[in-house]
Amino acid sequence: MADLATVAGLEVVEGIQALIFDCDGTLADTLPLHYAAWQQTFAERGLDCPLAFMVQHNGKPTDLIVALYNQQFGQQVDIEQFTEEKEQRTYALLDQTRPLEPIAALARRYHGELPMAVVSGSNRPNVERALRAAGLLDLFPVVLTADDGLPSKPDPGLFLEAAHRLGVDPSLCQVFEDADSGLEGARRAGMVATDVRPFGGGYIERKLRS
Repeated sequence: MADLATVAGLEVVEGIQALIFDCDGTLADTLPLHYAAWQQTFAERGLDCPLAFMVQHNGKPTDLIVALYNQQFGQQVDIEQFTEEKEQRTYALLDQTRPLEPIAALARRYHGELPMAVVSGSNRPNVERALRAAGLLDLFPVVLTADDGLPSKPDPGLFLEAAHRLGVDPSLCQVFEDADSGLEGARRAGMVATDVRPFGGGYIERKLRS
């Protein structure tokens, strides 16, 4: 597995003492499942699920995305009801999750060598179900999600809390992300930010280009 990460060009920067990973679209190949749930929940209301909008807000919590959707498209979708339905659909699909290589290979490579955390904008049940299905949950002693009461990405709060729990200075953490908001949040936290989209992430962006 170490070779897979090396061949792909993914590297841990010299001097880094902790690794932080996003979940959806980074460690776990869940974005097709999430997007299917979004499409179904919008379609039930006779609405489209605009890809460009989803790309723009990838990595943010569902309720925030729905609020932004209402604002941008002049809709009055019930945020709480939509969020509940979408998350139920997503959860039902997440047992199909597979690891996203080679990012998952990198995490396996450094398990036991560097402390590692997951920082996700999704809720805890979905994140843990996805990581468990992908065989990755046991690699991470720290998992932070939208349920932890901190501001969503690009705010640096979740990243800074992960560094605190890992006992590592933020400047010595490297973050692996597939969304602009996550990369910005990592940089705001003073961490090294690595965009994994060239290495297999970015499902929605690829779909948009197809």
